Amino acid sequence: MKDREFVSVFRSSKKSDTYIYVRRGQVWDELPESLRDIFGKPIHSMDLILTPERKLARTTGEQVLNTIADKDFFLQMPEERDGYVVDFRTKPGLRNS
Repeated sequence: MKDREFVSVFRSSKKSDTYIYVRRGQVWDELPESLRDIFGKPIHSMDLILTPERKLARTTGEQVLNTIADKDFFLQMPEERDGYVVDFRTKPGLRNS
């Protein structure tokens, strides 16, 4: 792992809250085809210099850099949300076990 890397961040055109971090200048067609199919057209979000110490919204710079060094990309998926369906029969904050 490098001590710093210039990376580009793209958001997915198919999946909300899904982002991919790659080395700046990464050729999209060199990434796995299955990833490209699921991700859809990449929409550029930003470029940044990433260091292991950098704190990101859902991960660390170290984890992103290690994964990019290993796989050439880091895929950030949306956070899992508990309870997409609202049960209007119960009071807020209470759950059926």
